[in-house]
Amino acid sequence: MASSAETSVSEAQAACETVGPAIAVLDAQGTVVGWSQAAQRLVGYSAAEVVGRSAGVLLVAADDRAKASQAAQENTGRGRCSYLAQVRHRDGRSIDVRLRVSSLSGQDGRERWVVCATDKALLPMWPAEATGAEPLLATLPLPSRLPIGVVIRDRHLRCIRVNDTQGSKDGIPLPKRLGRRLTEAAPGTEAETLEAVMHQVLESGDPAINVDYRAFLPANVRSNRILTASYFRLDDAQGRALGVCVVSVDVTDSRRARERLAILGEVSRRIGTTLDVMQTGQELADLAVPFLADFATVDLAESVPLGEEPLAHLGPQDGHIPAFRRAGLASIHPGIPESLFARGEPVFVPPISPFTNVLRSGKSHFEPILDTSPGSWLDHQDAARAEKIRKHAMHSLMVVPIHARGAVLGVAVFVRTDDPRPFEEDDLLLAEELVSWAALALDNARQYVRERSAALALQRLLLPHHATGGSAADVAWRYLPADSHHGIGGDWFDVIPLSGARVALVVGDVVGHGINAAAKMGQLRTAMRTLADMDMPPDEVLSRLDEQVIRLTEAEADPRHPATTTMAATCLYAVYDPVTRTCTMSRAGHPPPAIIDPHGHVTFPDLPTGAPLGLGLVPFESVTLELAEGSVLALYTDGLIEARGQDISAGMNRLRAALARPHLTLDDLCSSTVDTLRAKPPSDDVTLLLAQTRSLSADQVASGSSPSGDWNT
Repeated sequence: MASSAETSVSEAQAACETVGPAIAVLDAQGTVVGWSQAAQRLVGYSAAEVVGRSAGVLLVAADDRAKASQAAQENTGRGRCSYLAQVRHRDGRSIDVRLRVSSLSGQDGRERWVVCATDKALLPMWPAEATGAEPLLATLPLPSRLPIGVVIRDRHLRCIRVNDTQGSKDGIPLPKRLGRRLTEAAPGTEAETLEAVMHQVLESGDPAINVDYRAFLPANVRSNRILTASYFRLDDAQGRALGVCVVSVDVTDSRRARERLAILGEVSRRIGTTLDVMQTGQELADLAVPFLADFATVDLAESVPLGEEPLAHLGPQDGHIPAFRRAGLASIHPGIPESLFARGEPVFVPPISPFTNVLRSGKSHFEPILDTSPGSWLDHQDAARAEKIRKHAMHSLMVVPIHARGAVLGVAVFVRTDDPRPFEEDDLLLAEELVSWAALALDNARQYVRERSAALALQRLLLPHHATGGSAADVAWRYLPADSHHGIGGDWFDVIPLSGARVALVVGDVVGHGINAAAKMGQLRTAMRTLADMDMPPDEVLSRLDEQVIRLTEAEADPRHPATTTMAATCLYAVYDPVTRTCTMSRAGHPPPAIIDPHGHVTFPDLPTGAPLGLGLVPFESVTLELAEGSVLALYTDGLIEARGQDISAGMNRLRAALARPHLTLDDLCSSTVDTLRAKPPSDDVTLLLAQTRSLSADQVASGSSPSGDWNT
């Protein structure tokens, strides 16, 4: 952890980069030989008033003048020093400044110093211990991570002075630099761009602040240092341009930190947007490239997309490695040529490799310089992967386990190819942070897949498989569960044979999603069948069912928080009698049925809405209609007619149009209606039950001791 003093230096440096320092060039005797316009703005003196005079006259206190002389002598070998002082403004007032002094090398061998001064009012507060007679910064060398490079160039932009820091950071050695222009010392487009900036500064006198450029390093050096430079014109005593002073700072670490913060800021927005494990894997790969890596893959154990429990460790078991599937991959190159496997394909995992070590240990594999030498695990175990690595110049590798709640779900692989920098420890920490976030999303998705599969299995078990309307009606039905994001709902339907050749038709919808909604649906379907066997009128059946829902809610209620347990459902219950060709219906907050006559005309009968089940608010009412033989009753749930941003009446009009197809068979009509109306992807379960009525004469119906529908006469 950095000390408070180091932090203050870093903050001061950041402020200096932002506002631009005043620049003065001094000879060995402390005489001003160069003066910038920023210096004139700071203290009010023009170049004509200062050049040729001792810089010491600008210091207010004698102690500061002595301190400056002593600091220069003590830091001659080190080449730089930094301290606080007061300088005299032309109008007589004093200004607190921070002075940064750096020695310069030149071809003539004469000593020169460059002084950068920044108004203390523009800097952050200094530590309390730095305000005494001996400021803390006076004894601190500049931190090695934030050195300041200085280059003085003449009117022809030839380098005439440079300090040691500049050469160590931008990659141009001193002998190659002195006496040459930048385009001569480091030919290329970047040098040409920077020289154009310097020409503009020379001509206009306006400084150029914070111009980023990359260090001029040999191609075989795996580094990518970023520097930011500020350019100031230096004037002589007559106000003529002497040249340009270039002040540079290495900002590689701060730029990388900013990039890492940007990536972490994107995590919550771009990873885990769905409950699909394969999509989450792809989101992780997409976020990593190109911010962190040039190539990334995400491989999951095959049990994960299926919602099954992964193994505690996915290393070899009895000599066998669990199967993996590629869930995500991304590359800076079109077509992702680095990958051996396409997304969704099974992945071969070598039995002896960094991948299996990660799976076995649950710890990351970090290889900043990837070993591709002959005889490594690549040659013995994975020749195809070795060929890919060499062909695409993969030189740095991180393999990070994806684990959640103690279980390893898979691995994420990060590789650098075109980026010459090897991965660093900070890169590994960032990769692990990204993977941790993705692992949480993957685990949530995996658990959801498991719950959804259980809910679907339960729902399929509870719904009728071979429903028949007997001699009263032909029936057809479709049930489509909601998409994986919204979860399985609580839709149910049933076709119940009754005495006297009658048939009961039921469609209901339990409020909520998931396995709980499916379980409650099963309870209501069982209760409905029991009530239907008692041969009560539809309105009484719903009243009894309403009471049953209230009892179930009370039984499940938490005594400490009774209001947190609720159970509500809608339902439509209809009984058709083929002898009288009448249908008696009652509904509890459910959409009304549709009736299609034999000619294809569709109507929605005026049926009292009723309150949803479980509220116990108002009694239910029944309505009896006479239907022509061959009419079709359509019972459905709201998932068929609801659409985001549209009124429910618009959905019913669409349903009317979809059902008005008398030329279709009952089964085809059921399929075409659902295909036409369902949302894609469906946000709620969709259920449609069609019953085409028949008619029977009284002598075709066997009599029995059970009630024969007297409530309907």
